[in-house]
Amino acid sequence: MTERKKKKRKKKKRNTRNVKSTDQYFDYSMLAVLIFLICFGLVMLFSTSSYSALIKQGDSMFYLKRQLIFCVVGFLGMIIVSTIDYHYYIKLAKPLYWFSIFLMALVKTPLGKTVNGARRWLRLPGNQQLQPAEIAKIAVILFIPVVIIELGKEAKTLNGILKILAWGGFNAACVYILTDNLSTGMIVLGITCILIFVMHPKTKPFLMLVGAGVVVVSAGVFILSKTLETSTSFRLRRVIAWLHPEKYASDGSYQTLQGLYAIGSGGFFGKGLGNSAQKMIIPEVQNDMILSAICEELGVFGVIMILVIFGLLLYRLLFIAQNAPDVYGYMIVTGIFAHIALQVILNVAVVTNVIPNTGITLPFISYGGTSVLFLMAEMGIALGVSRKIKI
Repeated sequence: MTERKKKKRKKKKRNTRNVKSTDQYFDYSMLAVLIFLICFGLVMLFSTSSYSALIKQGDSMFYLKRQLIFCVVGFLGMIIVSTIDYHYYIKLAKPLYWFSIFLMALVKTPLGKTVNGARRWLRLPGNQQLQPAEIAKIAVILFIPVVIIELGKEAKTLNGILKILAWGGFNAACVYILTDNLSTGMIVLGITCILIFVMHPKTKPFLMLVGAGVVVVSAGVFILSKTLETSTSFRLRRVIAWLHPEKYASDGSYQTLQGLYAIGSGGFFGKGLGNSAQKMIIPEVQNDMILSAICEELGVFGVIMILVIFGLLLYRLLFIAQNAPDVYGYMIVTGIFAHIALQVILNVAVVTNVIPNTGITLPFISYGGTSVLFLMAEMGIALGVSRKIKI
């Protein structure tokens, strides 16, 4: 055998070995960020909820124990979901879309459960509950990309965009009408709009629409502030309380004002872990207002670190989306990216009183079993897409 043939054979073996070793990719960086975020969330949940849990439940670790169980179950579920070929969801997406609407309709039946004045949950055995609106988010993330792919080139036309909006808008309307959950309906519609934006080749029309929307909303808020101060509508009262928080300090804006006091008293480095005073006053501080208590204990610096961690998580999702092997993988990871980004932005905006209080939780940190389970399922889907990336 000549020297030249020996070199060729060695090169071929080396190439084959390299292909085998990099055939399957897994985003361990995203997994590490996610584990850190969940552990940090559990620590902050215990710190902010221990007082209210002791007063209401007689156990300072009540909320922590429940959240820990859901996190462990959700993590195991995430690992299982990550092993499933995401192309399987193409056939599953439409049935899941209609199933989510069916579950939301059940909220109006005797199976529905009212918590803190809101009827948004379904009763489950073992004194558990399920929030169907969380399933609606995953349903839209999986189904809207299918609609876009089926429409093909038509998806980029006005007629195609209206069809996509009709599917997303119908689900969002069901969330609002059947579960009386405006914030989740906004997120569902927002996910749909972002998916339309990323698949459309032109940016200018969307910028014009956003600009027009800002003008319309601003004009609407101005009119409301002048004419509807005596309104009895729950949501309109929230808007008015947002515009004049000091005027409604004992009623509509009580939670928001106490949260702002917590942010202000924390300073830049905070009072220290467990030293929040406002957590004893803020209603349901472990839910959508947990960021205000974190700001009091860890300061603005701590909140910046949280936002950096979320930024890293979103960066890893963006990496997976950009390297996805096909359009469907790209679109569903983009939908997950949109969901996390929208929820974080809206929660921060609510806590800082930039927008009216809408009850949006902070992903992976706020208390809520259903939310954690389905967020982990979404992360599992994203990791499943990452497994198909070829390096």
